[in-house]
Amino acid sequence: MKKRQFMILATMAIGIFLCMLDTTVMNIALPAIQTGLRTNLDTLQWALNIYTITFAALTIPLGRLADHVGRNKVYLIGLILFLIGSLISASSTTVTMLIAGREIQSVGAAIVFPASMTIGINSIELSKRNQAIAVLGTTQGLAAAFGPTIGGLVTQFFGWQGIFYINVPLILIAIGLCVILLPLKNEPTVHAKLDLLGMFLAVITLFSLVLALVKGSDWGWTSSRVIYLLLIFILSFGLFIWRESIAPDPMIRLELFKYRDFTGSVIVTVLSGMFFVGMMVLMPSFFTNVQGHTELEAALMITPASVMLFLFSPVSSFLLNKISSRTLIASGIVLLALGYTGLSIMNPDIYWQFAISCVLIGTGYGTIIGPLTVLSAGDFTGELLTASQSVTGVFRQIGTVLAVAVFVSSFSSNLKIAQNQVWSTAQIKVKKIDSSQIIKNKILRTTHRNLFVTENSKLSSKPVINYKTQSNIIKNKTHQYLENHNGSQLPLAAKKKIQFQIANIVKNKVNKINLQVKNYQQEISTIVKQKMTTAFIKPYQVATPFVWLLLCTTFIFKKRKN
Repeated sequence: MKKRQFMILATMAIGIFLCMLDTTVMNIALPAIQTGLRTNLDTLQWALNIYTITFAALTIPLGRLADHVGRNKVYLIGLILFLIGSLISASSTTVTMLIAGREIQSVGAAIVFPASMTIGINSIELSKRNQAIAVLGTTQGLAAAFGPTIGGLVTQFFGWQGIFYINVPLILIAIGLCVILLPLKNEPTVHAKLDLLGMFLAVITLFSLVLALVKGSDWGWTSSRVIYLLLIFILSFGLFIWRESIAPDPMIRLELFKYRDFTGSVIVTVLSGMFFVGMMVLMPSFFTNVQGHTELEAALMITPASVMLFLFSPVSSFLLNKISSRTLIASGIVLLALGYTGLSIMNPDIYWQFAISCVLIGTGYGTIIGPLTVLSAGDFTGELLTASQSVTGVFRQIGTVLAVAVFVSSFSSNLKIAQNQVWSTAQIKVKKIDSSQIIKNKILRTTHRNLFVTENSKLSSKPVINYKTQSNIIKNKTHQYLENHNGSQLPLAAKKKIQFQIANIVKNKVNKINLQVKNYQQEISTIVKQKMTTAFIKPYQVATPFVWLLLCTTFIFKKRKN
């Protein structure tokens, strides 16, 4: 590979790295962003979803626009949009501003990703094109896998805003290299019509499905709104397939699905990606919100999955020449399913139990995704090769969208149940505290804030009646006693004796109340931790049978001939 070709490929890898990194880099920072912007996880997940939905829906049409106008010029525009979106996201003071910044980012990513693939693949001579595909494909997987780890490191030392600011130097480097390496004037173009109707139907299909999944538990799965959304999804999906079958320049070349290996690759890419991201999106919040770890510690705790993906993805690609695709992918699915089985039965307070599951999931996904990168390219050449890689990239994003929608909404539903159960228990237990109704109401307000606002598993351990309040109570009761008993004429020594006696009574009463409240706080904190742990683990318990069922997809792939 010539030096110039290598530099162009490396430049395109930077673009792909940025696009894929931002699909997962926010995961670890969600608790910090949630606190910083004072929002809830349900709302915040749209900062994740808006990126992946827009990315998935616009990748192919904007890729075609780049072919028509000039890939190099449009690629630069995409980088600039990504830069603007990153800066807006980093400077956000509200969740609405963050979502807007992420939307601009996603439009930039939808330009950069297909252009990076096309420019990178076409910059290499035909004999070494598979190497280029492997490099760009591996970059995609590594960026998505190490996103949470990078996010944890940056959030710990620079705050959650840093996960967006780190894009800036990489974008500037990519822009500089593009100006030096790529011809921006008189570059070759390809006449291609934009499938605007197909693009519109794709957005409607994805958005209606994701909104139904996200809001299903809140609105009720049988509510009219959810039913209408699912009907819209079915109708728009059917219309999308019809449109793609007749469009002269379709978003997705349906002829690709005539090839079994490509079809199998797309299906397994979506489902396996959904299960991998499902683990990466929830567990960081569990480690920070429930177990009290820092973002850096949480990032390091899930890093084994990323390391295994990094190690096994290239190894499994190499083994594809020696082992049939069915056997190789099936073995990866088994490891992934064993990892989910481990998650569903583990004691999350014992880290090594989670670590084993994490290693199994990373190893399984790495074993799966390596061969899929090669199989999705198949024996395609020219336009079909470029189309196959764009389509695979789109479906990888769809897997991420579904993971965030399914796992976060499932957790949110479980969390609401857990919060209501704890709140009912708290109201019963507060009644047993021997104090005034004012103090009981104060305790309940604090409990409610911890449960429903901060979503913290530990309640405040501060005494409900502090020293200053106690002193005021003693002073007021002494004054009231002296007034009621004409004590103003008593000598000072007698007044002090009365105050001393009242102080002892008040102190004993306050100590008793504070002890009861402390026991209440400890008891409720234990219950909250148990309920929140169940809320986090239950989605994996529900998902485990479906991971095992993923084995059925291996029969889609062609049987290897001896």
